[in-house]
Amino acid sequence: MMQQYLEVKSQHPDALLFYRMGDFYELFFDDAVAAAQALDIALTKRGQHLGKDIPMCGVPHHAAEGYLLTLIRKGFRVAIAEQMETPEEAKKRGSKSVVQRDIVRLVTPGTLTEDSLLDARRHNFLAAYAELRDEGALAFADISTGQIRVTPCTRARLSPELARLAPRELLISDPKAEEIRPIADDLNIALTGLAPSSFDSQAAEARLCALYKVSSLDGFGQFTRAERAALGALIDYLDLTQRGKLPLLQPPARDQAEALVQIDAATRRNLELTQSLSGAREGALLHAIDRTVTAAGARLLERRLASPARHLDTILARQHAVTALRAAPRLRADLRSALKSVPDLDRALSRLALDRAGPRDMAAIRNALAAAQDIAALAPPDLPPLLLEAAQSLTGHDALLDLLDTALVAEPPLLARDGGFIAPGHDADLDDARRLRDEGRGVIAAMQADYAQDTGIPSLKIKHNNVLGYFIEVTTTHAEKMHALSERYIHRQTTANQVRFTTLDLSELETRIHNAGARALEIEKRHFDALRAAILDQAAPLAQTARALAEIDLASALAEIAEAQSWCAPTLDTSRAFQITGGRHPVVEQALTRQGQPFIPNDCDLSASDSAKIWLLTGPNMAGKSTFLRQNALIAILAQMGAHVPAQAAHIGLVSQVFSRVGASDDLARGRSTFMVEMVETAAILNQADDRALVILDEIGRGTATYDGLSIAWATLEHLHDVNRARALFATHYHEMTALAGRLHGVENATVSVKEWEGEVIFLHEVRRGAADRSYGVQVARLAGLPDAVITRAREVLSALEQGTDSSPKAVIDDLPLFSAAKPPAPKPAPNPAMEKLARINPDELTPREALELLYELRSLSTS
Repeated sequence: MMQQYLEVKSQHPDALLFYRMGDFYELFFDDAVAAAQALDIALTKRGQHLGKDIPMCGVPHHAAEGYLLTLIRKGFRVAIAEQMETPEEAKKRGSKSVVQRDIVRLVTPGTLTEDSLLDARRHNFLAAYAELRDEGALAFADISTGQIRVTPCTRARLSPELARLAPRELLISDPKAEEIRPIADDLNIALTGLAPSSFDSQAAEARLCALYKVSSLDGFGQFTRAERAALGALIDYLDLTQRGKLPLLQPPARDQAEALVQIDAATRRNLELTQSLSGAREGALLHAIDRTVTAAGARLLERRLASPARHLDTILARQHAVTALRAAPRLRADLRSALKSVPDLDRALSRLALDRAGPRDMAAIRNALAAAQDIAALAPPDLPPLLLEAAQSLTGHDALLDLLDTALVAEPPLLARDGGFIAPGHDADLDDARRLRDEGRGVIAAMQADYAQDTGIPSLKIKHNNVLGYFIEVTTTHAEKMHALSERYIHRQTTANQVRFTTLDLSELETRIHNAGARALEIEKRHFDALRAAILDQAAPLAQTARALAEIDLASALAEIAEAQSWCAPTLDTSRAFQITGGRHPVVEQALTRQGQPFIPNDCDLSASDSAKIWLLTGPNMAGKSTFLRQNALIAILAQMGAHVPAQAAHIGLVSQVFSRVGASDDLARGRSTFMVEMVETAAILNQADDRALVILDEIGRGTATYDGLSIAWATLEHLHDVNRARALFATHYHEMTALAGRLHGVENATVSVKEWEGEVIFLHEVRRGAADRSYGVQVARLAGLPDAVITRAREVLSALEQGTDSSPKAVIDDLPLFSAAKPPAPKPAPNPAMEKLARINPDELTPREALELLYELRSLSTS
């Protein structure tokens, strides 16, 4: 057995091997040590190899999916080796023959299909990157839904594209793996190296043609050599991991870079589009706006949010669908109610294609088609084109729906081998077999009663297990009585507390019952295969129906949140307008609402005809500058994904790119300080932003010395204005930069308003034109709880620096009293009892006598 294990393990030495042993998957050697630690299960031993104990651990076969999920999340790959024959079949080759086993599947992060291993509301992409000379391409597929696409992609565009797709696994040619690894590690993507032959473009074309059963790929579009290579590598890897059972993939389509808003990885992190800075879903824009009620609708929302469109016709078609459903609340409510009963059609279809499905997947397809019919009946004829086309794609499945409806029971079991999923009346032979099987159970009960009366043992039972079949069981106290009746009752087995017997009648009945049950199960499995084939024959129209359901769900969900949050339909065109009235940050607003606090809306106008338009934003920390910056970028992204936006009104000329450099963080693993990260991200913006870009920058240059930082921020702003000619929001604490508004005609000053009241700073969160008069940094530090001594000293230093603005910084510092920072604050005077008493007196309430007595009392207190 161990020889067989080592042979199977050699097929995938880098993966943990789940080796099927009866009801368990067992792991040996180093695999067992690694799995026991990762899964927190017991590590034991089994036999010896080369004179040493063999480490071993195992997991139950029926609970394997949970363990697989843990291992995949911890970065492992798992090879599944199943028994390819029964022990009885193995014995036919010889009494000592080992049951044949082989790998049936390689489980990796990008090839999951089981519901328990996947997030139903997110895609699980597997990507492949190919480089051929001066061209590159990125292909990606979600085998759980059948989607497969490819996009031209240079090395410089690889990180932004991977950030957009967030694949779980990336395939790369082995010689280039180490060059790409830093990008994959930065985005938390598992990297898998393949032999260069997997990326051969000619072999790739042959693989694709064989998969889609076509003689040429021309019917799907014109693909470059790099695109064919990337697609071919995907198919080669899927063939390897699925052991020849390729998933049901839709025809490949191309994503054109110029059709999508370009958003790099740093910007996605800063704006928290699909996950918060901590990596959680909650706190991100996606979580805040998600009102979808189906898994497919949620996945479509994530795709649209991650890839906003740049084509005006596409955006307006989506927006009109949202507007129409927002204007029809009754229709929207009915649609959403019907959509709630729609199962995940895409993933059920994919599991059927991979032969990993059960009867419940067929029931899911049946229920989805029934719900689709109901939704199509709700759709009025005057819907916008996008919704009308979707509604038309929901029908046409009458024959398949009737077949599934009559063939399947209402609530089928999880596994086909359990039987009981074909409805009574669908097959006469199956009904006959079931009748015999079920009546046999009644006969067993009657036989048990007869045997109990015949032997005089009321506790006698007829039981069944997989080893003995049916048997008579009595306690050991009745063993002698049963042995005395050995002419009829044949001894089978003795255990610690029971003795087991059989009879000729019981053996004959068992054979009849067993054959009936096996025959019924065989008939059901034949029906399962027939139903699976019928469903897969309709795979293309079923996938179209799934897309239509997702489109309707997304449009109604965006209409729902737009109505609930009082969002507006933005005006979009090809101008360079960017005018937001009463804009709000959707995530922050919801958080404040939960706390019972209002969100202060603000206007923003970056409209320009043919030149740059930049708002130079000043004001203290905590006043809301970063929120204001982010909310305008989010409004642009929401508008171009086709949604309504959180504002009173919005007019946006199409944005080609969104760049964000907000916040401070380091990257110690790659040897980058906070300032270095800031400069790298700023460099990416200045080198890539075009005149249709929207740029938001916060505190450029704050990570270094004051004059260095000021000079970098100054030059950056000039470059954005003169070279990039972008629309931008530029927040800074360098008040000296406000002078640029008088020198650059596209720059305008704006500030976040604050008020001082009795030494306290009150944040108004209102953005207005003009420059801040000061930074209020010391006041904010006081609010943060810095010691009074530090605050007092900071005021002294600040005053000296402000008064010495015409002197050199060194001269100002030299004039500061030496060791002043070490002086403790002056002690507060002890409370005066007389003054405290006087403070509590109301003179208008005193009589002359009381006043005289009080005077003597105060004199006594002041002298005591």
